[in-house]
Amino acid sequence: MLIIHQLIEIETNQGINIQNITPQIQDFIASTSIKNGQILVFSLHTTTALAINENETRLLQDVKVFLQKLAPESECYLHNDLHLRDVPEDEPMNAHSHLMAMMLSTSEVIPVVDGKLALGTWQSVLFFELDGPRKRTVFLQISGEY
Repeated sequence: MLIIHQLIEIETNQGINIQNITPQIQDFIASTSIKNGQILVFSLHTTTALAINENETRLLQDVKVFLQKLAPESECYLHNDLHLRDVPEDEPMNAHSHLMAMMLSTSEVIPVVDGKLALGTWQSVLFFELDGPRKRTVFLQISGEY
């Protein structure tokens, strides 16, 4: 069995934004000799998340509204008491972003069949930025046979 990994970099915008990273993942798979196996997609940040769902504009807007209702930025959070913590000067008040991330997932494992992601018709791998703008990194690790 062969195991190969790669990092992908993602530039994000202000606030909550959701990006379809399926093409970058598929490009990575195509660059390997692996035809059948699985791929781990893992976010390296505590205020980002991953999900497999439909990449439809109005649904993504609904998701943003839903997440903001779950953890409103305007709430009072202990994590935002920056004066009580040892933090860098540019530390944001982002407890709401951490809480949203905890409601989602930091990783997905997806089957690879015949050199392609085995996703359903409307499924895409979505990267959630919950505290942008930032430079983010996603770890990809594919394992399988060629």
